[in-house]
Amino acid sequence: MSKIKLFQDKKIRSAWNDEEEQWCFSVVDVVEVLTDSVDPKQYIKRLRSSDEGLNLNWGTICTPIEMLALDGKKRKYKRLRGIAIRQNLTDEWKKRGVTEETDYAILTAEISKATFGLTPTQYKELKGLTKKNQNLRDRMNDLELIFTMLGERVTTEISEKEQPEKELGHSVVSKSNLLNISLKNKED
Repeated sequence: MSKIKLFQDKKIRSAWNDEEEQWCFSVVDVVEVLTDSVDPKQYIKRLRSSDEGLNLNWGTICTPIEMLALDGKKRKYKRLRGIAIRQNLTDEWKKRGVTEETDYAILTAEISKATFGLTPTQYKELKGLTKKNQNLRDRMNDLELIFTMLGERVTTEISEKEQPEKELGHSVVSKSNLLNISLKNKED
C-alpha cells in the first residue's frame, strides 16, 4: 500500500512495509520538504560526505524500499529508520563497555520501567503486539514517543556526566553473575 502524504502542502511518498508493519517515508522527499533544497539527492550526498558517522551507518539508518516514483513506476527508495537519541544512548553504553544484547535489553527495560512503569515486553503485551517483528515505537502515540526519547536522552546525559569508570579505575560492566555469587554466599 503506497500513499502520498502532505506536509506543508508538499508531497512525501510513503509505503506500508508489511514485513515490519510500519510506514516508511522517502528520505529524498523528507529532505526536500525540510530543507527546501532544489536538489535533495545532492543535498544528501553532501551531507553524507561531510559526516563520516552518517556515511558509515547510512545502510543501517536508511534501507531501500520500493515506492512509486513521480512518473508512476515502482523504484527502490531509501526510507528513514532509527532515532538519533537512541543511537546516542547506545553509543554511550558502548563507551561504558556494554557489548551484550542482553545488557542492552536490561538497560532499556530499566528506562522503560522508570518512564512508564512497564518493561518493553509488558508494554508490547498491553498494546497487543504478539509478533516478534512488531515494533513497539511504531505503535506509540506522540506523547509515548516523546517520553521514551526524554528517558533515553536523560539517561545519556547522566551517563556522560557521572562516568563511574573514571572514579573506579575500571569498567562497571562485569562478567560475574550476581545470582551465582548470591547463591554461593548463601551456601557459606
